[in-house]
Amino acid sequence: MTSTVVEAPSGGLFAERYRALTVGMVALIVLVAFEALAVATAMPVVGRELDGIALYALAFSGALAAGMVATVLGGRWADLRGPVAPLWTGVAAFVAGLVIAGSAPTMDVFVLGRFVQGFGGGIFQVALYVLVSRVYPARLHPRVFSVLAAGWVVPSMVGPLVAGVVVEQVGWRWVFFGVPMFVLPAALLLWRGLSVTLTQDREQETGGRTPIARRLGWAALTAVGAALMQYGGAARGAGFVLLAAGLAVLALSLPRLLPPGTLRAARGLPSVIALRGIAAGTALGGEVFLPLMLTGERGLSPAMAGMVLTSGALAWAFASWLVGRGWFGRALILRAGPAMIALGIALMALTVFPEVPVALAVVGETIVGLGIGSVYPTLSVLVLELSKPGEEGENSASMGIGESVFTVVVVAVVGAIVAAFGATGPVYLACFALTALVALGGALVGNRFRT
Repeated sequence: MTSTVVEAPSGGLFAERYRALTVGMVALIVLVAFEALAVATAMPVVGRELDGIALYALAFSGALAAGMVATVLGGRWADLRGPVAPLWTGVAAFVAGLVIAGSAPTMDVFVLGRFVQGFGGGIFQVALYVLVSRVYPARLHPRVFSVLAAGWVVPSMVGPLVAGVVVEQVGWRWVFFGVPMFVLPAALLLWRGLSVTLTQDREQETGGRTPIARRLGWAALTAVGAALMQYGGAARGAGFVLLAAGLAVLALSLPRLLPPGTLRAARGLPSVIALRGIAAGTALGGEVFLPLMLTGERGLSPAMAGMVLTSGALAWAFASWLVGRGWFGRALILRAGPAMIALGIALMALTVFPEVPVALAVVGETIVGLGIGSVYPTLSVLVLELSKPGEEGENSASMGIGESVFTVVVVAVVGAIVAAFGATGPVYLACFALTALVALGGALVGNRFRT
């Protein structure tokens, strides 16, 4: 079903008509972001207390796999029946997963909770994209996605710290029990906003490319391929075998979930989805091993290395705000953004050398943040604009899956190189250089969104 929208003639995101909905959506995104970052902090304690170190990696990959399948399901569901039902189903499943994980007596139950949590998050996040397309007028879409992108910033700065304090002072279970307490007021705001902006839902024919059952099967296979890549990136010895197996699975399954021509960055929507994956994968790939390099090669404390990443989060938020003002053309943003990511990674790589001030890593991370912060909301808007009516959810799901898989591939390949050759300065330099080259390739794709 689609949602009938009665558009207001004027007003911004926080005008009376949209205020509750905007705040509710941002609050939910902030909570999802906090939980994603907090789990990594709590997991070592969880693994020890539940005697489940053997299932440690599955707690992450299980949530990733569930999220991929749920993204496909949520996208098609939102196209066919409107975004409201999948939105609330996803929120309910997300909260249920948190409660299951927080109360888990064994690691098996904890992994189940993570699976349910990932499933819920995957459904409601893609439903939010469809909601934006149905509720907000097109002129506000850049600002909506800029605000949602900025919703990840505060959690990225304080999430690990808050989670660490909670784990030490109260116990790891409250990392999971605490979030649902904040979901309720966010959900009430969202419900109030929906009651003002949406009138009714009615069924709609959708031009979906693939039957939903088949898409779910390909999504599950893609999740398996991504998991193999994850394990391969961290494993020694058989790591490259797992990487090769994961790539083979992804080569078979991923094209079935993306618009035709995405992997060759064909003009129009395929290039937009490809660029989203390239930008996200290289930005995160450049950041993953930066703290490890700064602590191992330059002698920084973990806290100081983490502060370097904070500069990137702040720059991301600032760039998103600038893009939301509409001061720059899309072609410029989509060419300059990946180039900035490549430049920032190159500057970070130079701090491998002892003669180079560590402050250059802060500069590099800031430039990476500016690049990804400008590209991210721009691509989100383009996906909606280039989607046919009734395909917004499916295309948003394709964007989410592409982003996740591209990121897994980049991080896994870089991780495998470090695992095989050791965490040394020359190896870090090679990994940064490889990631920067991929990002630079994204700059060549930037102008292909025009059909």
